[in-house]
Amino acid sequence: MAGVALSASSFPNILIPNAKKKLGVALVGLGYYSTDLLAPALQRTEHCYVAGVVTGTTAKAEQWKKQYGLDDKNIYSYDDFDRIANNPDIDVIYVVLPPSMHAAYCIRAAQAGKHVWCEKPMAMTVNECQQMIDACDKNKVKLSIGYRMHHEPNTQKIIQFAKELTYGKVLKAQAAAGYFESRTTHWKQIKKMGGGAMYDMGVYPLNAARYGTGLEPVAVTAQASTIRPEIYKEVEETVAFELEFPEGVTALCETSFGKNMNDLKVTCSKGWYQLSPFQSYSGVHGVTSNGTKLNATIPNEQARQMDDDALSIINNTDVLVPGEEGLKDIRVVEAIYHSVNEKKRIVIA
Repeated sequence: MAGVALSASSFPNILIPNAKKKLGVALVGLGYYSTDLLAPALQRTEHCYVAGVVTGTTAKAEQWKKQYGLDDKNIYSYDDFDRIANNPDIDVIYVVLPPSMHAAYCIRAAQAGKHVWCEKPMAMTVNECQQMIDACDKNKVKLSIGYRMHHEPNTQKIIQFAKELTYGKVLKAQAAAGYFESRTTHWKQIKKMGGGAMYDMGVYPLNAARYGTGLEPVAVTAQASTIRPEIYKEVEETVAFELEFPEGVTALCETSFGKNMNDLKVTCSKGWYQLSPFQSYSGVHGVTSNGTKLNATIPNEQARQMDDDALSIINNTDVLVPGEEGLKDIRVVEAIYHSVNEKKRIVIA
């Protein structure tokens, strides 16, 4: 064997740790989030890079090819997406599509043998979430949901507060996330595509109430409203919901496409902690009742998220935000919509 170079391909049935130091990512869907946030972030990552795209628009494909130096063979349409299984340049498929398309493309990505990153919300239903988890398990690939706040240091600090009861027993929480959506013909206004404030911004306060308290909700009461019915004909513009947790703990939450909101506060028996803003692209800041400042900074939230997830793949460790976390939120989202439609308190199964 002297003088013979060996590689991972020499022994296809043997896993060689860290055989690839930088993972190739293919972005599926080239809307605002991919174009303005993920692609620039992938220029700052250490452990992954943009290697390919999937798009239904020829002009976008050409633009990305030139801007990021992509090979022709790494550019796919939705029709020939499944050919990506034969491309060794692509290690990860990041699904950045409207929620109604998440399950289908994540499952196809898993079946192609690629690791899967999926933007929030994970999917439209608990059943779809479970199908995604099962497909990734069956094909032995990792699934991570794009909850970037779990990778952010100030958020991680309050998660630690909740876990260690740093400020005593949690009593109540408040969380609100919203912005004024000026677009009037976007998928966010179309029900069958996963539109509505709850699926989009609503996942932020819901998830924050869960990680901020360290508890899982057992019931919810919710109301939906719309102040621009000429735009929000099929879906809600605003949702207010109260989560009930064990031992009488509650969380008042709100989400909207009609007003700006970005706050999280958790009140405990020995003090409180809050983040404001708690989910801003430009940084998260907060304070506690004893004056502790929560002002740690990172250069880029999306870059941190993707590097963390890439390292989990490279080192074969657990991802920080697995599919099960996304499923837990969608279980509550389903209950929230039941509460809105039935106009009553719903016990979360």
